[in-house]
Amino acid sequence: MKLLIVEDNKKIASLIEKGMREAGYSVDVCQDGRSGLESARAGEYDAAVVDIMLPELDGLQLIEQLRSQNIHTPILILSAKQSVDDRIKGLQLGGDDYMVKPFSFSELLARVQALIRRDRKRAEPTTLSYHDLSMDILSQEVYRGEQKIELPAKEYALLKYLMQNQEVIVSKTSILEHVYDYSFDPQTNIVDVLVCRLRNNIDRDFEQKLIHTVRGRGYVLRTGG
Repeated sequence: MKLLIVEDNKKIASLIEKGMREAGYSVDVCQDGRSGLESARAGEYDAAVVDIMLPELDGLQLIEQLRSQNIHTPILILSAKQSVDDRIKGLQLGGDDYMVKPFSFSELLARVQALIRRDRKRAEPTTLSYHDLSMDILSQEVYRGEQKIELPAKEYALLKYLMQNQEVIVSKTSILEHVYDYSFDPQTNIVDVLVCRLRNNIDRDFEQKLIHTVRGRGYVLRTGG
């Protein structure tokens, strides 16, 4: 899962980033509202933590612009301001939760997790399917036709990402970010190895191949070559 942190206090931003990474999240950090807006527009985030007092574009303006552009990433507002009016305004503009500094990281983590769970119950289907391939997200069971396929965690995560983006080419960079939380290293072959293993499980015993390589661009789940 991927988080966006928009916080200009480097110490606080570093604390949140470190804690979230230790909790298993991929994290992007921006230190001003303008770059936070650009990142939120360009990236796919499961949640965002946004400070109110930001340079260039404040947190409330950032939230207002995101919501006006139909970007519905769950947002936890973080601020040193303790006024009830500030909290109300932030929530009215589209924030989903509000915490006042100083804060407990464990509570921040719990609130972010709650926002993601609530959003996923509302937005994410419990099953995915493509051709004769199906995935039950709740039980994490995968079937190809009537045959159940057991997948290790990373292969399951890759297949889920491909099924969520079926017939769309996904790059090695995006796979590294979503499955491994790695920055792109052009020398690594970790994605190629993972795709090869997944193919052996998903395609090897079936005439119709579903996982295809698009040379120079990435991989795609589709019935055609």
